[in-house]
Amino acid sequence: MKRRSAKRNSKSGAPKWMVTYSDMVTLILVFFILLFSMSQIDLVKFEAISESFKNRMIFDFYPSPVPMENPTENTSNQESGKNSNEFENPTQLENINDRDDTTAEETDDSLDKLMGDVGQYLDNNSLNNVISASRTERGVVLVLQESVLFDSGEAIIVDSGKPFLDKIAKLLSNIPNHVKVEGHTDNRPISNFRYPSNWELSGARASSVIRYLINENNFDDSRFTAVGYGATRPIVPNTSAINWSKNRRVEMVILESKNQNKE
Repeated sequence: MKRRSAKRNSKSGAPKWMVTYSDMVTLILVFFILLFSMSQIDLVKFEAISESFKNRMIFDFYPSPVPMENPTENTSNQESGKNSNEFENPTQLENINDRDDTTAEETDDSLDKLMGDVGQYLDNNSLNNVISASRTERGVVLVLQESVLFDSGEAIIVDSGKPFLDKIAKLLSNIPNHVKVEGHTDNRPISNFRYPSNWELSGARASSVIRYLINENNFDDSRFTAVGYGATRPIVPNTSAINWSKNRRVEMVILESKNQNKE
């Protein structure tokens, strides 16, 4: 007889859907465990965070508000339409233009007085025919022609010119102003051992006048300044012998007080 083969049961074990189900249950379990752990407050960390907020360290970089003095007063002024102004009284403001005008008037008065004193002195000593005086912005200018003080091409003061310088010295002794002595020549060239050009000649003449005034009258050296301009500042065009003689001169500028430090 043939043996009957035993039938195997192909449906042994759990069904396939149980694998997915078990995974889902596991994930749900993990999720609830996480929720439970997150719901537990760490008191140590909580107190540390609270303390940091109390100290306000994270807000230290903000600028502190500027306190207002009498805020109620400012508020009332704004509500009433009034604005505070420390210059409410216009008389407290200094008028600069008026001050400048006053200074200019004082300068004019000073120059007028200086010119009046010089003119009166020249009149009293009969010097108008020898020395001319004029008023400029710098001060009062005394002009002496070359023929009064020097020989042609020389810087040594002639004897006939010394009395005029003595009278000028008497004038300067009564006036404390600084004096600038300027030498001028015409445009004709000069060239010799002493004076290679008109620059040296004009400077030497100005220095000779100052040297004489100081030596004969004991003036303070710091009161005088010598300048040689050569032929660079003619008063008339160098076109004739008469004009040449006018340009050969020595100018003594009695400086107005405000110009003493500028010259």
